[in-house]
Amino acid sequence: MDDQACPRCKTTKYRNPSLKMMVNVCGHTLCESCVDLLFLKGSGACPECQIPLRRTNFRVQMFEDAMVEKEVDIRKRILRDFNKKEEDFETLEEYNDYLEEIETIVYNLSNNIDVLETNKKIDQYKRDNKEQITKNKSKLGRREFELDEMIELEKQREEERRLELAKEEAEVKKKKIREKEALIDELMFSEGNAKNIVETFAHARQVSMEESKNPAAPKITQFSTGIKFGKQGSQNFMPLPKVEEGPLYSYKPLHQPTEGPTAPNWREIQSRGYVAHVRAETTAERAGGFKAHVACLRVLQEAMAGLYHNPSKHQIELASI
Repeated sequence: MDDQACPRCKTTKYRNPSLKMMVNVCGHTLCESCVDLLFLKGSGACPECQIPLRRTNFRVQMFEDAMVEKEVDIRKRILRDFNKKEEDFETLEEYNDYLEEIETIVYNLSNNIDVLETNKKIDQYKRDNKEQITKNKSKLGRREFELDEMIELEKQREEERRLELAKEEAEVKKKKIREKEALIDELMFSEGNAKNIVETFAHARQVSMEESKNPAAPKITQFSTGIKFGKQGSQNFMPLPKVEEGPLYSYKPLHQPTEGPTAPNWREIQSRGYVAHVRAETTAERAGGFKAHVACLRVLQEAMAGLYHNPSKHQIELASI
């Protein structure tokens, strides 16, 4: 609860549930009331670090940790100028060095390490890469503009779909009212049997309801990701394979025929003293699931594998004759 308290007026989130914490470039937080009081003239000093601040630069704190909030703000500010992409470098190593330089700058500014030298380095980079920075900003602006256009187009399509559904619902209501009025008129002015008239109208309504259960395929909507959403037919996806009846998988243990001596089993390893020649496992190894019996058995199995009877080529030829 102390993290959600204003360091100046000591107001906590428990006392005031509507407490809104604000943060500036220095990373120190203040509640909205203290910000309005201290920065009444538009500018002032931070109560903790005495750095000159402006009221317009205060924003609502998004993270509980003020250092995280400060680092996020610094990173956004730095990446506006350090906006090169991987294709702007000749080798991957140069691009990695560039990213490492950005992280060093963000770390120094976040932790107040060589702030003056770091700011000079940033200014020098801006002067040396002024044209490249402006060019990349224009690219980024065009991409954001295109993305906004696609999002706006999606909203328009969604609104059109909503209006279309509302229109269909209104038509269904009007149709029900017309059918009801037609039934009343038929019962009032027709000389036929009332029961037959009601059954005829009920059958017609049932037929119309069955037809409405099979609506037309919805329009495919293309989102900004390029994925088309809607009713997909067999032309878009391969048919799923049919599962045959019976178990999907039946386990059959592996059997390796051997003609040589068989390796000892778990009990024989202990009784014959094989484990005495193997280092005992430690506590940490035992906690990880390792036991000396496993290593001993594996080694014996591999050793026995080299003793299997393997007939030579000459013996095979004699056997074939």
